[in-house]
Amino acid sequence: MTLRIHLAIGSPELRRRVAALLRADAEVLLVAEPERAELVVGEGPDTGVAELAGTMILPALTSRETDVLRLMAQGLGNKSIARELGISSHTAKYHVAAVLAKLGVHTRAEAVSRGIRRGLVPL
Repeated sequence: MTLRIHLAIGSPELRRRVAALLRADAEVLLVAEPERAELVVGEGPDTGVAELAGTMILPALTSRETDVLRLMAQGLGNKSIARELGISSHTAKYHVAAVLAKLGVHTRAEAVSRGIRRGLVPL
């Protein structure tokens, strides 16, 4: 089983070092787009989830969760998100909760802010 990882690390030196370590594992594949990754490795004080030697490890949003985040950025509520995506409002609520959890935030505004900083929400 291959684990797809995206490196969202600003420092070229740190990114190069982490990439070299990950490439040593035959079951790891580095991907360019965070949406294709099962795990996103980033850096910074507010990235939220687990810290490993100064680098944060975050679960990646699924394609659907990214769609939901972008609709949240447009100010849509759960019912409107559900209508836009052709899903139930319960499913929309579930996706919103997953987005908040994966981004390590408590509010929609924080999720949108973090999404913008990570390049998940276009400006």
